[in-house]
Amino acid sequence: MDQNEKPSKETLEKWHQDPNNWVLGIFYFNREDPRIFPPKRIAWTGWTVNFANPYSVSIFLALVTIAILVAFFKK
Repeated sequence: MDQNEKPSKETLEKWHQDPNNWVLGIFYFNREDPRIFPPKRIAWTGWTVNFANPYSVSIFLALVTIAILVAFFKK
């Protein structure tokens, strides 16, 4: 698939359903999927991080760092 080409809804669903894209059943890891926050395995429960996407990992780490700093300085 071309980098600039958006995957079809069917392709996204196929990736989401593929058990090989879920590490330990809870961590989504798919290098082909450009989404930063794909739906969780049970979609109605929210979103998860695509750990194969460097942008999503960076955003995730930034949010965790901010949360820790807020909790630390709130004391």
